Amino acid sequence: MIKADDFIEEAGRAGFDFYTGVPCSFLTPLINGVLSTPALNYVGAASEGEAVAIASGAWLAGRRTVVMCQNSGLGNAVNPLTSLNHPFRIPTLFLTTWRGEPGIPDEPQHEIMGQITQDLISLMRLEQAPFPQARQALGPALDHAAARMEETGLPYAFVVRKDDVEERDLNQTPRALPVPGRREDCPASGERPARAAVLERFLSLVPEDAAVIATTGKCGRELFTLADRRQHLYQVGSMGGASGMGLGVALNTDKPVVVLDGDGAALMKLGTFATIGAYAPKKLVHLLLDNGVHDSTGGQATVSPSVDFAAIALACGYRYAASASSLDGFEAAFRAALAAGGPAMIHLRIAPGSMTKLGRPTVKPADVARRFRDFVTA
Repeated sequence: MIKADDFIEEAGRAGFDFYTGVPCSFLTPLINGVLSTPALNYVGAASEGEAVAIASGAWLAGRRTVVMCQNSGLGNAVNPLTSLNHPFRIPTLFLTTWRGEPGIPDEPQHEIMGQITQDLISLMRLEQAPFPQARQALGPALDHAAARMEETGLPYAFVVRKDDVEERDLNQTPRALPVPGRREDCPASGERPARAAVLERFLSLVPEDAAVIATTGKCGRELFTLADRRQHLYQVGSMGGASGMGLGVALNTDKPVVVLDGDGAALMKLGTFATIGAYAPKKLVHLLLDNGVHDSTGGQATVSPSVDFAAIALACGYRYAASASSLDGFEAAFRAALAAGGPAMIHLRIAPGSMTKLGRPTVKPADVARRFRDFVTA
């Protein structure tokens, strides 16, 4: 058994300074220790997959990150770990617990995951080790993990068992309620604009120092086709993770950050709205391009026609939200969002469909990630 403060100290010496995750009773001492350390950043995520996306964004902004979660949530994290961290070669120190360890009585829902935890980590082609159980083992174990992450560009997992860490009290300042945000509606008549037309207008308006994260699918492909810039991150896979990545970036840079999201992706990780509203990055603009369909998979309808994303954003603590359905309405809302301070939401209803000659990013994801990181940290 070790003390949480010993882990935090050694992790800090190894450069780990940004934490996110979802609690587990086995992790309580570590999470309490991080939350009780004012110099550290901990973002409480709505889901394990969201935590992985947030940590990925923080890494893109130059931080060395730790994700903590229960192994029951390991399944939720599989998608971003395999379709975000792997192609982009984004490392994180991944602490997962071992609930349901064979031979140790536990709740029935942990039985299967307890049997397959290590196998699942290996199946994702991630290196792993048991969590260090002695103070003197912490430094070498963390140094080895950091070295392997530097070499592979991939996450490294520690598996935490019950009572690996001594109990630790929590000393956390209560979170203040946000000031009610402001809403604007930009009514318009006529046909809704195409996504490509919106992106063209966006490219003429976005500040030169803004970091832009485009959600997976045709949004990123169209953005790349129109203009490939080093501050663009074209998300692949990890659907729904763009907003979490944007939050991770925005919490760790003074540059403006714009997330180009989609209705299907936003619905998949709607809990991220609450996390963004709570942590309230001042220069984050969340632009939701809502065409009402899953465009990349044949145009199947989403449920977005009955969803008021601007109202949801305000209810979650966003400082500004607007709805629009025209290019001029979008431009007015975007200028207002930049001036209002974030987090800001623009819900823009657009037409289904995409560019006729639609390319794909020719820059490999790992190279996109590193040029984006260089841009953000410059």
